[in-house]
Amino acid sequence: MTKDLTQLEILTELEPVAEQNLERHLSLAKDWHPHDYVPWDEGRNFAAMGGTDWEPQQSKLNEVAKAAMITNLLTEDNLPSYHREIAENFSQDGAWGTWVGRWTAEENRHGIVMRDYLVVTRGVDPVALENARMVHMTRGMHAPDNWGGFLINVAYVTFQELATRVSHRNTGRVCDDAIADRMLQRIAADENLHMIFYRNLCAAGLDLVPDQAVEAITKILTNFVMPGYGMPNFRRNGVLMAKHGIYDLRQHLEEVVQPVLKKWNIFDRTDFGPRGERAREELGVFLEKLTQDVLKFEEQRDRMLAREAARGIMQPI
Repeated sequence: MTKDLTQLEILTELEPVAEQNLERHLSLAKDWHPHDYVPWDEGRNFAAMGGTDWEPQQSKLNEVAKAAMITNLLTEDNLPSYHREIAENFSQDGAWGTWVGRWTAEENRHGIVMRDYLVVTRGVDPVALENARMVHMTRGMHAPDNWGGFLINVAYVTFQELATRVSHRNTGRVCDDAIADRMLQRIAADENLHMIFYRNLCAAGLDLVPDQAVEAITKILTNFVMPGYGMPNFRRNGVLMAKHGIYDLRQHLEEVVQPVLKKWNIFDRTDFGPRGERAREELGVFLEKLTQDVLKFEEQRDRMLAREAARGIMQPI
């Protein structure tokens, strides 16, 4: 029976892989500046500076785009919580610490540029947005007590970064604004590079401690929630985004979960012991259920959209 490695042992063994992937990331990442993605000539003062405060008719965004932009921005706003979780479960030394700092700095740009865009273009109510930010950041994001450790966290951020990439990319498409689309594609490109870093480190963890790693992956996927969980109006906005194809169950399964599991060769690996086999079997059962849930969700969505169309309810996109 193979003895589990401790957190410190895993981090020590994988530090050369982290260093290689950090160098890879730095060679591929493109520097960009938030101010280059904001139409500043559309800006004007609010009432406190002698101008006019926000009114709904000032926004050019449809309701789906508003919900998605707010959800994506508030998710980015909670960066201090994510930084804390990653720093505590990775390390602040060597390549690990450099990565955590670099990742945090890159993610911070996303919140900066999205907020500047929304305020300058008056896309959403800035007062409501700030109130929601205060609530969401005060609550913070805290992993469950039994979710500590590198393997759990690197598995989560692999799927989360890819999910966020999909959400940003599809939000850009529904904004009906070339500037917003360009900005969100730039953010999505960052998220993809972040995902690759984490995916590669999780793959190395699978090679190092197969049973421990697949147990972590299974725990994450069978309990997965997006990082914005708990923000004001999260359920309403999430339903609206799923209803209109920004991030729904099929996208979660086919664009996030399945490609990553295929990359890791989860269902064809031969290095699992009894524990790993049990976890893989549990994961397989879960994916079968998720496939059925996708079909049920889409049937319900189609019926709902048909009823709305029959009642003459104008679709927001």
